Amino acid sequence: MINAVNDGEWSGTWVAERLGLELMGDDELTELLGLALRRNPKRAHLLVSNVLGKHVPQSPSVVYGYGFALGRRVRELLGAEEAGEAVVLGYAETATGLGHSVADGIGSAPYLHSTRRPVTGVTAAGGFEESHSHATSHLLLPENPALLAGDGPLVLVDDEFSTGNTVLNTIRDLHGRYPRGRYVVVALVDMRSAADTGRLEEFAREIGAGVDLVAAASGTVRLPEGVLEKGQELVARYEAEGAAGGASSAAGASGPVAQFPAPLEGRSGERPEGARGTARSAPTHPHPAVDRVDLLWPRDLPDGGRHGFTPAHRARLDTALPAMVARLADALPDGARRVHVLGFEELMYAPLRLARELEQVAQGVEVRYSTTTRSPVLAVDDPGYAIRSRIAFPAHDDPADGPGERYAYNMAGAGFDAVVAVVDSAADTPELHAPDGLLAQLAAHTPHVLLAVVPSYVPERPSMLSEPLRGPAFSSYAPEEVGWLLQDLSDVTLEAPTEEREEAIQSGGAHYAESLPVEYQPSEQYQELFHAALGTTATRLAQAVGAVTELVLAERSPRPVLVSLARAGTPVGVLMRRWAQFRHGLDLPHYAVSIVRGRGIDANALRWLAAHHDPADVVFVDGWTGKGAITRELADAIEEFEASDGITGFDPEIAVLADPGSCVRTYGTREDFLIPSACLNSTVSGLISRTVLRADLVGPHDFHGAKFYRELAGADVSVDFLDAVSACFPELTESVDAQAKELLSADRAPTWEGWAAVERISEEYGIHDVNLVKPGVGETTRVLLRRVPWKILARAGAGADLDHVRLLAEQRGVPVEEVGELPYTCVGLIHPRYTRGATGADGKAVNV
Repeated sequence: MINAVNDGEWSGTWVAERLGLELMGDDELTELLGLALRRNPKRAHLLVSNVLGKHVPQSPSVVYGYGFALGRRVRELLGAEEAGEAVVLGYAETATGLGHSVADGIGSAPYLHSTRRPVTGVTAAGGFEESHSHATSHLLLPENPALLAGDGPLVLVDDEFSTGNTVLNTIRDLHGRYPRGRYVVVALVDMRSAADTGRLEEFAREIGAGVDLVAAASGTVRLPEGVLEKGQELVARYEAEGAAGGASSAAGASGPVAQFPAPLEGRSGERPEGARGTARSAPTHPHPAVDRVDLLWPRDLPDGGRHGFTPAHRARLDTALPAMVARLADALPDGARRVHVLGFEELMYAPLRLARELEQVAQGVEVRYSTTTRSPVLAVDDPGYAIRSRIAFPAHDDPADGPGERYAYNMAGAGFDAVVAVVDSAADTPELHAPDGLLAQLAAHTPHVLLAVVPSYVPERPSMLSEPLRGPAFSSYAPEEVGWLLQDLSDVTLEAPTEEREEAIQSGGAHYAESLPVEYQPSEQYQELFHAALGTTATRLAQAVGAVTELVLAERSPRPVLVSLARAGTPVGVLMRRWAQFRHGLDLPHYAVSIVRGRGIDANALRWLAAHHDPADVVFVDGWTGKGAITRELADAIEEFEASDGITGFDPEIAVLADPGSCVRTYGTREDFLIPSACLNSTVSGLISRTVLRADLVGPHDFHGAKFYRELAGADVSVDFLDAVSACFPELTESVDAQAKELLSADRAPTWEGWAAVERISEEYGIHDVNLVKPGVGETTRVLLRRVPWKILARAGAGADLDHVRLLAEQRGVPVEEVGELPYTCVGLIHPRYTRGATGADGKAVNV
């Protein structure tokens, strides 16, 4: 039997003596840890946990108990309220079962573990690198993208906390996507050096969040000078001696030394000089057929936390365990007294729970538990060494990093009467059953091998796109006014401070569509200005709405399908729909879709539209044009969509209320005037946020996302705005008819003079990036509300149309410069090369 102490000796003695290592710290450390050697350019020694259930067979109650107890300590640390909002994240592959157990101890915490197995159709919510590992790429693949996006504490679980690099890399990656106020790091052992201890507190200050640490024991390893080279030399010597002596690796003999890459012949080798103990003889068991055990695993119950494991899943597993283990116990051979349950790499929790239940119900049976692993470790058959034997076999789950060896440690020669191998269905492959596969290797060391296969859980992806979202469940608009071809991300925290977003966007670290600005809450003075502006411009707006709608009906389609570009286009699309109903009795379909600069239009939305309407009837609607970037973006996106999907007929020409940039043919006016819906954000757009496109939230079968700010209902003027403009319709029928007639006979070919002006301004002011120049009243307002403004250029003599711009500029301390020659009423300049310490508001120089 493999225990923390082999034959009365600490299982780290062999390595400690040869490398001069010293394990210092809590008294429990020698019970929790042994030492072994591995080939690694950064750290030759390996801390081998005796209670993790990975390399060392252990009582499943002990393994589960350590994790559960750590979870209870986390619950005490957080308190019941915060613990109820916590999410637990474990690390693949070693700590997946430990993380599960910690989540169980916390009580109501959902659990997710990282994975090295990509799953088709599941979008990664993040990833990170493990700097000291031989296999470094970790993926986060939650079924529910919102799992990591809450505000509650995130509990990160690993088997050991050595340098802290892996944890800090993870928090840094996740904090940028899902900022929160508190993190808790959990490990069986805290083995940081004195130099690393202060990094956690420094890092917490850097990100502005609390970071706590909970561990079962703490200490450190004192490493003498030259220990890495000495360890590498020792590994190389024992590998060579093992090869010369013919120690078995692939055939599974225990031998005193296990080679790393190459399989050896199946007989034991000579004991290397300096090794103590007796080399175990080659296995003599016949290779019987492997017996399958059908556990009748519950339908749709995840096999673990790869895609998330909720408290509801845990309750279902608890209910199903007794019956599954009864079937397993019935399949054990008569007289079996020592049974080993062997998990499979990341699949640690399901076999652990099966083993623990078996241990509790199987009278007179000693049950041990461990799992296979990717990690290559030197095996030395010595009671003072933690890895006494090694079984090597080919990978059998079609891993993303290609074929390679996998290992099971401390099982050969351990005298188990039966081994129950538990794998998921993705790993139940011909390689598993091959002559050199895991099952054959196990059969060489035990008289009975049982195989239990747990169905691999793959989240279901929608086979058909969902129906449009409608008010009042999503938006404050009436359901018939607009259908949103979006997914609801209202429960996901996406907002970030404006300055933080700007720095991330300009540094290339983030795209503007990956987060949301904090919703601007207008002052009482600003709200009064909005209502005053609406009162003076409602008739002018109604005139433009009527004119552009008449152009659409005359030139595009007698029964158009209005498709607004969310969100600025949505109020305009609603007003155009209302005009068509008022003037012509038409009940036009109206939808809102997402388009993102640099990413294109939502292709899934186009697919939905093509499936429900004739693409030739679709008319894209926006509020206004600036320099024409979205106009070009839409044209390129439609061309790309036609090439990829073979669906044709969509006309990329946008219909807009105002076209001051001279970018389109279908418009109500080309004057650059105040459109009051540009003055506010969600509170004039149905309480809907700007759209979001982020890979971890928007999968290949999803619409782009947005949030519904229900909590802002008290400040909502969306319907007030629509009603004020619609009320002007009856008095404008004749003037709209006259204007439409004039437009239909006019030359409306785009001149793109706005784009030329923007390029000129970009160079004149030393910006050299047209994306940071936002022309027109609407775009300038957006700069002041959502970005970090540098300065505002205002056309000399501009009047009331700029009252709200001047007020916002004053509130944010942004200079307003009057310019004589300007094709727009105003232009907003985003701070070039922004960092939070940047200056340059004089307009002459930009400090980098």
